[in-house]
Amino acid sequence: MSLSKRDIKILQQLQQDERISNQHLADEIGLFASPTCRKVRKLEEDDVIQGNRAVINRKKIGLNVMIFVRVTIDSQSEAEARKFEQEVMALDNVVSCYSIGGDADFLLQVVAADMGAYVDFAMSVIRRLPMIKEMHGILVLKEIK
Repeated sequence: MSLSKRDIKILQQLQQDERISNQHLADEIGLFASPTCRKVRKLEEDDVIQGNRAVINRKKIGLNVMIFVRVTIDSQSEAEARKFEQEVMALDNVVSCYSIGGDADFLLQVVAADMGAYVDFAMSVIRRLPMIKEMHGILVLKEIK
């Protein structure tokens, strides 16, 4: 799919403020309100824009620690990978999960109130998943971007 310069401007504006009014967005990109609305709708229909979400400051809700966990599973079968993915989808502390290449199979982004809560979660939940072969945690010291 090819994006126009205006499409890119729309995406940039919406990434900065997804609540921007259509009129303000139109003013920012140099179009009238109606064609701007049609362009946004088209980007949504084409699945370029995948919904609107609130970005929550995790520290304000008591999730002060973020850890990335590299996970290797026992089997490389499609069935085992899907089973692992299904198990991870049900875990509230896991905010994202990626299938990766290299020396691990998955990368989990985990949040917790503090290190003690993370250790409890890692040892009693992640480590207990039946297909886990290896896991390595990487503590986030500072979020930069």
